[in-house]
This record gives sequence, structure tokens and C-alpha cells, in this order.
Amino acid sequence: MNYRKRRKKIVFFGDSITEQGARPGGYIKQLQYLLHDAAVEEDYELVGAGVGGDKIYDLYLRLEEDVLAKGADIIVIFIGVNDVGHKFSILTGTDIKRFEAFYIAIIEKLLSAKIKVVLCTPLLIGENPAFNRPEDKELDLYSDLIRSLATQYDLALVDLRKAATSYNIAHNIENVDAGILTFDKVHLNPKGNALVAAEMWEVLKEIK
Repeated sequence: MNYRKRRKKIVFFGDSITEQGARPGGYIKQLQYLLHDAAVEEDYELVGAGVGGDKIYDLYLRLEEDVLAKGADIIVIFIGVNDVGHKFSILTGTDIKRFEAFYIAIIEKLLSAKIKVVLCTPLLIGENPAFNRPEDKELDLYSDLIRSLATQYDLALVDLRKAATSYNIAHNIENVDAGILTFDKVHLNPKGNALVAAEMWEVLKEIK
């Protein structure tokens, strides 16, 4: 009798970047291609759980329905752009202490459910490689916090902030604010989706 190996379910938990990542050409779809190229496509099930406009507390509020109820083996938390960006655009962002408290609550709830957790730093709010706007300084602070949580809880980390910053420094010769990895300073274009997929796969493939 042939027994089919159980597929490892990975849920990508985030905002509109992840919502778009589940669409054709998005980073979750790009990851599917990388799995195929590595001949491990049948070993994984990829599930997008992104909602446009979400911040960290929105993720906490829908954690049960969108992650725990789906039987995830691995959860990839990819959040922070709205928590920072909305401070400047519509004055409804998330201060860093509140961000940390909700993030820790999510991590601890997932770990108590025996789910493996992967943290991601947020990418960009504008692509000019000087990276000297208030939004950039805040993104760096929030990214440092996420790196610290990954160390504190011994979790896998996909440092997308570092990868996107390095890519823009190398490729954004004309110092444009969009069009390198994003089409609107935040949401990913094809190159941005490919970069995120590649960075995530380098981490995910090491998780047993």
C-alpha cells in the first residue's frame, strides 16, 4: 500500500503585501516555483493569510481563525509596514511598545500550540537608498526589535529589511523612490516578490 507523505503546511501571516503575495506573480507563488525547482513541491502546502491594512494587533485578533484553525506547521509572520507607515500617513500607527507586546503575545501563543515560527523584518516605505526619512528610522527600530525577538525566542529570521536595503543601495542608481523592488514605495513588483521568495526559501528549507 502506498502512503502519501503528509505535506508541511506553511501559513504566511501579514498585511496587503502578503495578500498580494498569494496572487499570480506574488512571493508565495514565486516560492511555489522554487519548491518545484528543488523537487520538494509535494512536501509543502503554502497558504496566504494576508489582509490589506492589517497591523500587528489585527494579526493577534485573527490568529485563531486564520492560523490555529488551519492546522499550520510553520507560520511566517510578515508585518510592520502599516504599524510604521500609518503613523505618518493617517496617524494611526502602532507605537513600538504596543507592537512588541502584541508580537510577543502572538509568538507565545503559536509556540504553545507547537507551531514553528519564522519572523520577517518589514521591507520598505520608499526606496531612495539614502534611507534617511523618518519612516526609514522607524522601520529600522522595528526591524531591530524583530531581530531581538528572534534571538530571544530562538526563532528563524528572514531579514527582509536588510536584503531590500542592500538591493536598493546596489541597484537604485538614480535614487528613485519606487520602481526597484516596489511599484508604489511599499507593495512589491516582480523583482521585489522574487527577492522575498528567495530570502524566505533560504530560511524555510532549513526548518525540519
